Amino acid sequence: MDANEKKEVIKKKYEEIAVKGGSCCSGGCCSDMSITDLSRSIGYSEGDIKALPDANLGLGCGNPTAFAELKPGDTVLDLGSGAGFDSFLAAQKVGDSGKVIGVDMTPEMLEKAQANALKYGYSNVEFRLGDIEALPVENKSVDVIISNCVINLAPDKEKVFREAFRVLRPGGRMYISDMVLLAELPEDLKNDKDLLAGCVAGAILKEDYLNLLKKIGFSVEILSEDAHIGKRQYKGMPVESMRLKAYL
Repeated sequence: MDANEKKEVIKKKYEEIAVKGGSCCSGGCCSDMSITDLSRSIGYSEGDIKALPDANLGLGCGNPTAFAELKPGDTVLDLGSGAGFDSFLAAQKVGDSGKVIGVDMTPEMLEKAQANALKYGYSNVEFRLGDIEALPVENKSVDVIISNCVINLAPDKEKVFREAFRVLRPGGRMYISDMVLLAELPEDLKNDKDLLAGCVAGAILKEDYLNLLKKIGFSVEILSEDAHIGKRQYKGMPVESMRLKAYL
């Protein structure tokens, strides 16, 4: 599959999730954990889970808002905002003086997020349709970027990181939870549609991921690594969930 074909596979899958429910794991590539159990396992509190049930679709591999050091007044960008779960949690931390911008390429997800913003009463959150490889965001306009298990889905990760660098203000920082490979996958698995939508086939080796960030100009600090997620959720595949801070 080329880059455009991969994006279409991902769009179709996440459109289906937005409309019908389910999770990125429904293709059989990972365990049958419930959304609630999965959310607990990757760092969300009971309060988070119960407060925003319609926004939590079980699509993450971590909780970036838990370690993002958000402050009142910050402008936050959520890459791949889905139904808005992390955006709303970030909005609670930045308060009325702050702002959260969520960007997602799936119109159905965007509609769901906008409906959730109205339902839950978040007036400091804005959702924009767009590709994280070409962000609909102005230069140097964002204090903090968060992203939860999304960058692995982008065919051109260097473009994503260049765009992040562009939109961050001086001193800005990015907090990522994402899937990375601990060993190369065979070619047939790299082109498996279920594994692509399930956050495995599009992932790259951990060292390549970190080196890309450094190449763009970020300083990088690994905050934690969940090396057991492959066994717990992905039937023993050589993947881990990495939480990191990248800053200018």
